[in-house]
Amino acid sequence: MQINKKLRVQLLLQNSLFVLLLLAAVVLLSLLARDHRMHADISQNARNSLTQASLDVLKQLHGPLTITAFATPHDPRFGDVRKLIRDFMQPYQRAKPDIRLEFVDPAEQPKLSRDAGVQVNGEMVVKFGAKSEHLTALNEQTFTNLLMRLARTQQRLVMQLEGHGERKLDGKANYDLGEFGKQLATKGFQTGSMNLALVQEVPDNASVLVITQPQVDWLPGETAKLITYLEKGGNLLWLVDPEPLHGLQTLADMLQLKLTAGVVIDPAAQQLNAPATWALATSYAKHPVTSNFNLLTVFPFAREVRANQKPDWQSTKLIEVAQRGWVETGKLDETTHFDKKRDTSGPVTIGIALIRQLKGREQRIVVIGSGAFLANSYLGNAGNLDLGVNIINWLAQDENLITIQPRATLDSKLELSKTALTLISVGFLIALPLVLLVTGGVIWWRRRKL
Repeated sequence: MQINKKLRVQLLLQNSLFVLLLLAAVVLLSLLARDHRMHADISQNARNSLTQASLDVLKQLHGPLTITAFATPHDPRFGDVRKLIRDFMQPYQRAKPDIRLEFVDPAEQPKLSRDAGVQVNGEMVVKFGAKSEHLTALNEQTFTNLLMRLARTQQRLVMQLEGHGERKLDGKANYDLGEFGKQLATKGFQTGSMNLALVQEVPDNASVLVITQPQVDWLPGETAKLITYLEKGGNLLWLVDPEPLHGLQTLADMLQLKLTAGVVIDPAAQQLNAPATWALATSYAKHPVTSNFNLLTVFPFAREVRANQKPDWQSTKLIEVAQRGWVETGKLDETTHFDKKRDTSGPVTIGIALIRQLKGREQRIVVIGSGAFLANSYLGNAGNLDLGVNIINWLAQDENLITIQPRATLDSKLELSKTALTLISVGFLIALPLVLLVTGGVIWWRRRKL
């Protein structure tokens, strides 16, 4: 085909138009990529994305969040600390675009760092409204707990009654609740203790009152103060063990509770090589406390808790255990077995939630038939801590902050047997090179014959 001047012009115009369209497409794609970003997490267990719990907490932060990171560009141990912080904050900034991240070099501005109370390289000051906190650990659990504290509009006070040998929220003994108290503090709760024999009444600023198993009898005057607190609409968590109530029968009568004598026996626990006196819960009632909660929980030495429906109270069977178990009223030893004449067969309710409308607000009460499930010895079992925190959040009217701990990283190690390692080594170091060598030789020989 002969190319004349007219054809050259047409080809030039076509090529020019193609180049212009290509450049326009590149520019449009660049603008689209700048304004609309997409990402996908294909890692195992989606560990590079935020958990739904963290996303729910971010939704409670109405307004900008400012993070000032005091970090040098280069650290002898960790390298580029600023990049680590940027990478950590990216998922949060995608979920909440008004998170502003700023950097300050403590070496160049030491006075600013001292005024902020910064002590380590990489420390961040997180500010939301008039509240601010320091963050030194880059992990989702710590940062989400910090956000939960900032999201609380007012201080929540959790008061625990003492004076009768109860488990303590700040105690260090195995049976105490000290570790649980520490976890509540990390989530923005203020905890304290109170002896009703020494005070006039429960303070009005107490969001939740916690009662654990007494070892000596309550005085009638103490019980009267407790009943007055409940009649005013106070919220209560009662952890009751399979022991004598020591003066708290009045409380059980007020709430119309039936506390069955005996200890729950759960054969399912024995199948997991755990004591039969550990009641295991795997399914829960539809309730704000257990919404999207599917973790196993352990209740050592639990007792049955039942509520008689009262006109002004609405009750929910929060936790049921021992589907194939029973409530043992006899002696606990190796010969323990179900006796249909005296024992109560499962499933057994060991946790209930009560609500009622009083003076224009909702009063909330939770009764759990096992004080040990939040004790220092057992708190780390399965989802005990998560359930305990959810209960306190709901009782404190903060169910919008109910959450579970961020996901655990799954085991990503690949373990191979010696035989598999030998086969892989022979395959890659000997067999594959031989195959390539033979293939190359065959191709060379065929080309040589042409």
